[in-house]
Amino acid sequence: MNPTASTGSAATGPLHGVRVLEFAGLGPAPFCGMLLSDLGAQVLRIARPNNPMQSFDGILDRGRVTLTLDLKQRDGIEVCRALSKSADALIEGFRPGVMEKLGLGPDVLLGDNPKLVYGRMTGWGQHGPNAHTAGHDINYIALSGALHSIGSATKPTPPLNLVGDFGGGALYLAMGVLAALLNARSTGVGQVIDCAMTDGAASLMSMMFAMRGAGEWREQRHANLLDGGAPFYDTYRCADDKWICVGALEPQFFAALLKKLDIPVTDYPNHWDRSCWPGMRARFEQIFQSQSQAHWCALLEDTDACFAPILSMSEALTHPHNVARGTFTTHDGLVQPSPAPRFSRTPSSIQESSRADAQTLREWRLPENLIDRVMS
Repeated sequence: MNPTASTGSAATGPLHGVRVLEFAGLGPAPFCGMLLSDLGAQVLRIARPNNPMQSFDGILDRGRVTLTLDLKQRDGIEVCRALSKSADALIEGFRPGVMEKLGLGPDVLLGDNPKLVYGRMTGWGQHGPNAHTAGHDINYIALSGALHSIGSATKPTPPLNLVGDFGGGALYLAMGVLAALLNARSTGVGQVIDCAMTDGAASLMSMMFAMRGAGEWREQRHANLLDGGAPFYDTYRCADDKWICVGALEPQFFAALLKKLDIPVTDYPNHWDRSCWPGMRARFEQIFQSQSQAHWCALLEDTDACFAPILSMSEALTHPHNVARGTFTTHDGLVQPSPAPRFSRTPSSIQESSRADAQTLREWRLPENLIDRVMS
């Protein structure tokens, strides 16, 4: 079943009924909140007053009810503390110690609500020599060994902020929150999740560290199976200056690629032999640059040659596979990725975004005197 944009009906995802209190921030913590909302959680987002909207907020902040509170004021802290008593989980992305200074640290809130799952998202983690210093995705993946392994032979290249912020950060926080929620439901006891992007990015490198340990990974870029070093797992420019990629690692897929390119399989009896890679690359470059991307799509896309055109974001929206699966949708006038993954019984959806009203706060069991203060 395809995910759909909500039309205002109740959430149907597998996390329906789970309450998450999210403290607004940038990047990975909001993305985690978006994921949990897409899965059906009721996410109440605490925003700061007069906080300007960023260009990426339109998607990362989707599907939440937002309550604006001044956390420099006693009333704001009192409301947050009261809301946390009804929350199943809390996520925040401040530097270590900020929530404690506000009086909203885990010792306080787990004392109020022992089943609370308290998720903390930072780049360096809650402790360690770098914990209190500023940084961004590029810094965190640099420390983990990931950035050194990505790029051309002459220069590391940041892979957007996919590896640190979103892969090693938000996804690990979401997984940690779900695991801790399961544990809390069986034990009645919550816990703190220390989610560091350095840890997550390092974890994502597990297979490469295994290959390194087996002597199958060289610590130089563009020299290995999966970093563009192997000519059968790389990108190629076409005659029209568009690009394609091949990933024919296994012998049967490599054979399928060669057959379509009219190259005898006997020319490369062992395509994993590094000594044949320079000549193979030059041959592939000459062949692929002789025709347009459309030509190679027509020849290779419906085969086991492990081929795909390299599409821009605009082109990805109209590719037949993405269209058939509903990979992208339009919500609130903005084209954006649909919720993922897919569920057969409890389909995900993009919930409606709104400002918190009195009824929402009553559902969170906020006392009437605090509701009056918030709504006044």
